[in-house]
Amino acid sequence: MKVSELGEFGLIALIAEVAAPTQQKETPAGSNLLIGIGDDAAAWRGKAAVQLVTVDSFIQDVHFSLDVTPWWEVGWKALAVNLSDIAAMGGITEYAVVSLALPEDTEVEDVRALYQGVTALALESGVAIVGGDTSRGPQVALNITVLGSTLNRDEKMLTRSGAKAGDKIAVTGYLGAASAGWEMFAKKLRFDAGTTARLKEAFLHPRPRLAEGRLLLEQGVEAAIDISDGLVADLGHICQASRLGARVDVNAVPVDPVVKAAFAERALELALSGGEDYELLFTASAGVISRITKMMECPVTVIGDMVAGPENGVALFDREGNSFKLPSGGWEHFRQR
Repeated sequence: MKVSELGEFGLIALIAEVAAPTQQKETPAGSNLLIGIGDDAAAWRGKAAVQLVTVDSFIQDVHFSLDVTPWWEVGWKALAVNLSDIAAMGGITEYAVVSLALPEDTEVEDVRALYQGVTALALESGVAIVGGDTSRGPQVALNITVLGSTLNRDEKMLTRSGAKAGDKIAVTGYLGAASAGWEMFAKKLRFDAGTTARLKEAFLHPRPRLAEGRLLLEQGVEAAIDISDGLVADLGHICQASRLGARVDVNAVPVDPVVKAAFAERALELALSGGEDYELLFTASAGVISRITKMMECPVTVIGDMVAGPENGVALFDREGNSFKLPSGGWEHFRQR
């Protein structure tokens, strides 16, 4: 069945059915929810905390291709990129509203799969899907708004402007697998089953570092960003906001071992500028990072230092102190390519 046959109100009913488990009263977000999907607006009881809100667009043939990304993964990833923004602020995720545009010949089961992907991650992350909008459009376009909080009253949160000269620069997890996955799909590259599975998972199924972001905030970290545009580009955002420079030891960057094996000499480039890893990049004193490393379940790697200097950007060096030139600087909308 096409969505044109089901109709707008039938589609809304389908979406409400799929998203209903995220609104259960047993969940923290659900317990405060007063009105969910079905009214003109959602409503919930507020909290005495700093409120967070973020929105991201996920547009067919700009952010994803249906030739590569199955519908379920479109839904998962569209929510994941928003949750990662909340993670980068040290926040707790609570509510989401989903705006969806579709061609009228879209299959109803494809829409169901998309919302099942959104719902699966929402349930994992404690997010209640409480509303949104549907409309006809020339291509698939999702706009998801996520609301959260820091659950504190002192207005402390992770920001891009919180870095200090002398801070160490650190990153969670491993880098490069998501962009390597994109290259695998785009260029139809063939690898062994294990490599293919790892790259596919990294590109299509990112997992926002929500618990890690909260831990950073609890342990006194002040500056962080999620790696969406590439390590160098996103570190540049911290430099600009904090009015500092950064020196990065490229040999210390935690390149995913699968990427090293599959892409050899290009692996470091993918880790530095590929993007879509959705790991957390943060700065803090050596002591704070040492403490966090012992507490965090995922790896934490120190890769460089924040240095004094008015917005002088990111400088890359190898262990011998030689300058390292990056072939590309990361993802940027509207840039000529």
